[in-house]
Amino acid sequence: MPTLSEAASKELLGAFGVPFPDERVVSTAEEATRAADEIGSPVVVKLGGDAIAHKTERGLVRLGLGAADAVRDAATALLAAARPEDGEVHLLVAPMLRATRELIAGLADDPQFGMTVMLGVGGVLAEAVADVSFRLVPIDRVDAEEMVDDLRLQALLAPFRGEPAVDRAAVADVLVALSEAAGQRPDIASADLNPLLIVDGRPVAVDALVEVR
Repeated sequence: MPTLSEAASKELLGAFGVPFPDERVVSTAEEATRAADEIGSPVVVKLGGDAIAHKTERGLVRLGLGAADAVRDAATALLAAARPEDGEVHLLVAPMLRATRELIAGLADDPQFGMTVMLGVGGVLAEAVADVSFRLVPIDRVDAEEMVDDLRLQALLAPFRGEPAVDRAAVADVLVALSEAAGQRPDIASADLNPLLIVDGRPVAVDALVEVR
């Protein structure tokens, strides 16, 4: 099944209320430099396209870029790294967000039960603890809040290293938004928000991948 580009995935899910950073989709290195200036440094620059699903594995992400020359050089190198099979490509310029806590969320089509919404602990702990919660679509606010409560690592949601507690209502909003997307777009086969960074207590999805039927 085909996947949407990161930018198209974010556009689709953002329309339902999933929170994403202030980003720009551009075509040239000069446009990337201007976008970085508008967003404010440091920024992340990625090469995107509908045929590019796994950017990190191919080295198509540049992090923590500050000076204009660094952005321009990174953008130029990324465009040069495009392959013929990538088809039409673009550059995604986004703010460089840092967080000490990460969640993951998404949609997964269970072969027996149908479409589900998922929430889990992300980051370096994800594989070690396998702390996830699932509900069948559609979910309401109560379901979403219960999914947050289902996570075993509740201490991760409390005030942490000088940061405020996670805004549980905002996390629930993300889950309800995913459910609404699945309900209104039956062509969605799966969706991944990974990572869902906790920035000043609130979730921000810095990456997204939607697979369509």
